[in-house]
Amino acid sequence: MTTLAIIIVYLVMVLLVGSLSHRLSRGTGEDYFVASRSIGPFFLLMSLFGTNMTAFAILGGSGEGYHKGIGVFALMPSISALVIPVVFFFIGTRVWALGKRHGYYTQIQFFRDRWNSNILGLLLFVVSVALLIPYLLIGVMGGGITLHNITAKAVPEWVGAVLVTGVVFAYVCFGGMRGTAWANAFQTLVFMVLGATTLFIIVHKMGGLSGAIAKVQATHPELLQRGPARPGGKSLISPVRMLTYTCIPLSVGMFPHMFMHWLTAERAAAFKKPLILYPLCIAAVWIPSVLLGIFGAAEFEGLKGPAANYVLIRMIAKHAPTALAGLLCAGVFAAIMSSLDSQALSLGSMFTHDIVRHYGFHDRMSEKQQILFGRIFVFAVLALTFVLAQVTNRSIFRLGVWCFTGFAAMFPVVLAALFWRRSTKVGAIASVATVIVLWTFFFTKGWTNPAYTVGGTGVMPVVVILGASAAAMVVGSLVSRPPEATTVSKFFRD
Repeated sequence: MTTLAIIIVYLVMVLLVGSLSHRLSRGTGEDYFVASRSIGPFFLLMSLFGTNMTAFAILGGSGEGYHKGIGVFALMPSISALVIPVVFFFIGTRVWALGKRHGYYTQIQFFRDRWNSNILGLLLFVVSVALLIPYLLIGVMGGGITLHNITAKAVPEWVGAVLVTGVVFAYVCFGGMRGTAWANAFQTLVFMVLGATTLFIIVHKMGGLSGAIAKVQATHPELLQRGPARPGGKSLISPVRMLTYTCIPLSVGMFPHMFMHWLTAERAAAFKKPLILYPLCIAAVWIPSVLLGIFGAAEFEGLKGPAANYVLIRMIAKHAPTALAGLLCAGVFAAIMSSLDSQALSLGSMFTHDIVRHYGFHDRMSEKQQILFGRIFVFAVLALTFVLAQVTNRSIFRLGVWCFTGFAAMFPVVLAALFWRRSTKVGAIASVATVIVLWTFFFTKGWTNPAYTVGGTGVMPVVVILGASAAAMVVGSLVSRPPEATTVSKFFRD
């Protein structure tokens, strides 16, 4: 009961932080959806990092570390630390500048305006919703798993899912983007500090770092080796698969919620801190998560597939006192909610501006109507995600990778929009359509096989889909009529 009480107190604190931001609200649609474009460097860093560090990193990372060992560091965290800041610099700053100049709230507004295509806007809306629902599912599942296991299964998983979705809806509904940014900053600091604390406490209880490593070495030595566990053996993660994971972090360039956060920046200089400090933030979260998953292999034998999602929570329950376990689990909840809120708000924003406002009201909506429709869709999305979480039993890491694959494969669309004047709506539509077809094909092939690669070669599907998407963009643009000079001049300045 002490653990549950601490988690509830933490959730109340998050609600208070999100609610306090409402005092600064201007009551406008721009303030609700993009915080009046007034977010400074610190809150931008915390928002960008917090919204990208989901249960995928906290629970999924530890679960994958349990199965694959130290090589997981090369799959996502190290590559992300290099790729994501580059995307922020070349993509994020330009999106911010164009959004500020033309008053965009969503990425779909930008793409639709860039190529003057309603068809492209509708296609991107459908794809974004379809890919973000599984991403939201990761957070809701993570909340249920955390509370269920930390209370020794006394509390059903659906209760944790209700708490997470309910609290997120409350402060997103009340505070909008400003409330989301404030809550993200608070929660990001919480899960970074408590993540490091969790690692320190558990490693200390296992006899120090050398003692923990010795236990793993005695039971699962392959988890501590980069190459084959024995001469002639196979690596847990093939070098080709590791290399092709480089494409996965490109998904950041097409995440609707990352677009939305870029648009909230007060000025271009606000991007300096995220560019410099993002890699350090990644290390602060992924190192404890993966190491605890590896150490968990020595403590809990025989966890198969999705069961490894629970290993971090089991480690906390075994080694941390009751009160401390509550605090550490609050850190897990912080990581979950700091991404769930932005994802839900971005969907609400797209529905309001790209569907209802664009087609139903023809850009004539009052400020109150904009906020109302945004809240309604956020509620609908969170409710649907909660229902799906009750019937889904999948690896959080695998679920996340498939979601990232779809967004990463659409990276040529934003690249062409920002850097290629000759690109056309035909090329963009062809690129997105190619992603839909190939992603569906590979998903049906590999969803039930955790070790699936293209033709058994070790190549991740994202490489093939990304390459085909880029080719479709180039070919489609070259065979179609060049864009009008007025459209080009709107987005490119000599």
